Amino acid sequence: MSEIAVAKGKYLKISAQKSQLIVNLIKGKDAGEALTILKFSRRKKAAGIVMDILRSAIANAQVKFPNIDVDNLYIAKTHVGQAPYLKRFRPAPRGRAMKILKHYAHISLYLGERKGK
Repeated sequence: MSEIAVAKGKYLKISAQKSQLIVNLIKGKDAGEALTILKFSRRKKAAGIVMDILRSAIANAQVKFPNIDVDNLYIAKTHVGQAPYLKRFRPAPRGRAMKILKHYAHISLYLGERKGK
């Protein structure tokens, strides 16, 4: 079970917690089935971001191994990590300031190839 191709998205404008929910849906699934799941997912923003990363991983596999069968690809491993916050402040009563944290995430998808399909 080695990784054939990898695609990473860094500093994506979504929280790691929300994107982890979508990534858990597709872990271990075939690449085509995962694209279908993402297409009809209710979390549109996270699903769109993960779909772009998955398409990139499939394209990376095709470039790396030109004669690979895309139907045998599956999502072998995933990783979602928290990226640095973007900090903003807004005025609050009595001369204070309230902190606003803009969340970002790093997402990695690793594709493997199933044998004997």
